[in-house]
Formats: sequence, structure tokens, C-alpha cells
Amino acid sequence: MTAPSVLQATLWMVGALFSFMAMAISGRELSAEFTTYQILFFRSVIGVLLISFLVSRSGWAQIKTHRFKGHLIRNVAHFGGQYGWFFGLAFIPLAEVIAIEFTTPVWTALLAAIFLGERLTLPRLTALVLGITGLLVILRPGMGAVHPAAFAVLAGAIGYSLTYIQTKSLSATETPLCILFYMTLMQLPMGMIPSLMDWKTPSLGSVPWIVLVGVTAMSAHYCMTRAFKLADATVVVPMDFMRLPLIALVGYLFYSEVIDWPVAVGAAMMLAGNFVNILAEHRKRLPLHSD
Repeated sequence: MTAPSVLQATLWMVGALFSFMAMAISGRELSAEFTTYQILFFRSVIGVLLISFLVSRSGWAQIKTHRFKGHLIRNVAHFGGQYGWFFGLAFIPLAEVIAIEFTTPVWTALLAAIFLGERLTLPRLTALVLGITGLLVILRPGMGAVHPAAFAVLAGAIGYSLTYIQTKSLSATETPLCILFYMTLMQLPMGMIPSLMDWKTPSLGSVPWIVLVGVTAMSAHYCMTRAFKLADATVVVPMDFMRLPLIALVGYLFYSEVIDWPVAVGAAMMLAGNFVNILAEHRKRLPLHSD
């Protein structure tokens, strides 16, 4: 891994971070006018147009698949994850949404052990314990009512973890564009059908937010994918952790949100656990040198 590749990966991660922040802001703005289902529908419409354009340039043959069931499972889980995330944006502080979302690696490790037979090593168990403890610190059960939106985001994080497990399986036979194509296509009716039951025609002022939420949903994942191709996870993932302080700053500047200490402490515990696991995985991949 050369210095130029690390610099390029950093630039791609800057793009990913700004995309995630813009998606969170646009989701918050749209939640004042639309239901979560309608936001997800708009997101899928923009996504279908963007992905169809990219597939048309690289070849439609790649979307032929014999794994329709696998795509369906992945997209039901991902739609659930997206619903929990966008629902949470409307009701709880932005920093709390991102902090709870950072439990996704915890549930991914647990599901990978159950469904893929992956070993729960000591670093993974450390991440698991710190992640769950950090979550309990944030939610503070027994110390007052927890907003239902926090549980929606938590359920969304579990949905995301199942998505990652299924993506790992699909990536053995499908191209990234194929996976994204079926993601946008399958999730389109999932958002459209419930949206029609309580349809609100977009106002002219909401159109830029609709375009932004759709474009940034695609650009965030594209930028992160490019970053992972150029640099190790030990370089890329810590940069992704910057989402939390950055989104907290956005919440403070735009929505007058103040982070309370349990969110900060709980998030720090989660990030520490994830970082321990990432470093351990990196060391396993280092070549052995003999003197």
C-alpha cells in the first residue's frame, strides 16, 4: 500500500463522509413533509435511474442472476435497515442515530458466527461486549422512557448486519452493480405501495432534498467502496468513525442538538471495540517474516 493510494483512499472517504452527512440532513428535512416510506420510495426512484445508467455503460449481461431469492432476502433486510435509519432521523438527535448504527459490526459478527460458522475470536468478543455495553449506556434502560425511534434504529442496525452477511454471499457470483441494481429495483415497490396509502405530492421546495437523498445514498457507498479498494480497513474504517463527531457538529449547527454524555461514552466504547477488532484482523493478514 503506497502513500498515493492512501491519499486517494482518504479523498474517497471524504466524499463518503460528506455524502452520509448530506443524506442525513436531507432525510431530516424530508421527514417534516413525508412519511419514511415515501422518502425511501424517492430514494429508490433516483437510485434506479442512476444504477440503470451505470449498468447500460458497463453491460446489461451482468444483471442476469440465478440467485433471486438471495437478492430478495438481502433487500428485505436492507429496506428494514433503511426504514429504521430514516425513521430515527425524524425523532432523535442525529448523533444518537449514528451512534446506534455503529452497533452494526456487533450484530454482523454475531450473525456470521450463527449462519456462516465464523469463529468468535477474542478481539471479536471484545468488540461484541463493548458494543452491547455501549448501546446500553446510550439507551439507559430503566432510567426513563426510551424513544421508540431509538429501537427502530437498533432494529435497522440488525437489518444492516443481515444485509452485510447476504452481500458477502452474493458477491461470490454477482457484480457490485448487479447487487445495487436489484437493490434499487426490489426496494422500489417496497416503498411505493405503502406510500400510495398516504401519498403527498412533493412541493417544489422539496425536490432538491429528494434528489440529494437519492444521489448521496448511492455516492456514499460508491466512495466507500473505492476507498476500500485503495487502502486497508485499518486506514478506511477509522475515517468512517469520523461520521459521529461530524454529524454531531451538523446537529449542533443546524438543529441546535446537544450531545449528552451517555451518547458520547457509549459511542466511544463501540468505536474502541470495533477498532480493536479491525487491528486484530489486520495483524492476521500481515505476512510472517523470519529472521
